[in-house]
Amino acid sequence: MPSMRDIKESIGSKKKTRQITKAMEMVSAAKLNRAQMHAKTYTAYTDKLREVVGGIAAGNNGSIKHPMLQTRPVKKTGYLVITADMGLAGAYNNSVLKYVYGLIQERHQSSDEYKVFVVGKVGVKFFKNRNIDVTHQATDLPERFKFDDVKSLAREAVGLYAYEEIDELYMVYNHFVSAINQQLTDTKLLPLSDIETHEEHSVTYEYEPDSEEVLKNLLPLYAEGLIYGALLDARAAEHAARMTAMRNSTDNATELIDKLTLSFNSARQAAITQELSEIVGGASALE
Repeated sequence: MPSMRDIKESIGSKKKTRQITKAMEMVSAAKLNRAQMHAKTYTAYTDKLREVVGGIAAGNNGSIKHPMLQTRPVKKTGYLVITADMGLAGAYNNSVLKYVYGLIQERHQSSDEYKVFVVGKVGVKFFKNRNIDVTHQATDLPERFKFDDVKSLAREAVGLYAYEEIDELYMVYNHFVSAINQQLTDTKLLPLSDIETHEEHSVTYEYEPDSEEVLKNLLPLYAEGLIYGALLDARAAEHAARMTAMRNSTDNATELIDKLTLSFNSARQAAITQELSEIVGGASALE
């Protein structure tokens, strides 16, 4: 049985841990609010861009064609995997990585059939430890990252599809639902399939030099924008997951402190009782 000194030291260490996890929870809560705001603001931009691109693609009775809109036989698949640069976020990283690794094992017979693009140090380390080549990686993104910070990753992923080095591109990340709920999301980014415009909501635009040329420039921008939007969404989910994990850790630390305090009080009571018994026994022996 541990001594009172050991129990007291354990209580002290648990209290220090609780202070740290509580501070991390508060920091993540503050970051979550900012991340939510940025993600919502950017969603308005992508919705408008989708409307414009859909209007062009649906023009001329759908006669306008573009490789990014057309499905082709799949010889090589691309996976854009979004993780964090650090852990302490519950199952945030593990759920995504296990899912993607399972897909690769299930769908592909060799490494020539896929390419992996990774955001976050945790994901990069995961794939390298399993001898899976990472085509492009983005790590150490600033807290308030901008499109320029991920531009090279987004453009390479989209560019490989445009040059037919991959035939489809999936994004796998945690979608922010609420502060206590993050949803694993597997989205087929390319070929684009979410830009159809219903006639009742369509708007007629005039383009210079012509709609095909405008579409040629807008589609890669739109696809890259979807990647950036997913990164903003995943960042909000990361802060939410870390906030929840730190709250759970704080609650667990409090529970352990309560149990150890009870054990300490019981041990102290037992020691006092033992001392009293020894005093009474000694007095009785002197009579």
